[in-house]
Amino acid sequence: MANEGANLANEKLDRMLMLLGVLAVKGLTQTEQIAMLSRIGFTPKEIADVIGTTSNTVRVALVGIRKAGKLGKGRYASRGKEASDE
Repeated sequence: MANEGANLANEKLDRMLMLLGVLAVKGLTQTEQIAMLSRIGFTPKEIADVIGTTSNTVRVALVGIRKAGKLGKGRYASRGKEASDE
């Protein structure tokens, strides 16, 4: 029973994070959205869900952003292949 409560709480937190992600990137270009969400710790799959694209599109964009040096510091900013595997 305690597990059910914890699962429900986690589910609600995930929804809130997605909503905050959507609100945070409103009005930005797709590349800016991807960079911002990556900087604040979203995985490529989570970013794709928030902005309505595929995780492959996000991964490709992240490679270009990293090469341009525009990603800065963040959870996936300096990670290589393992970041794209999530």
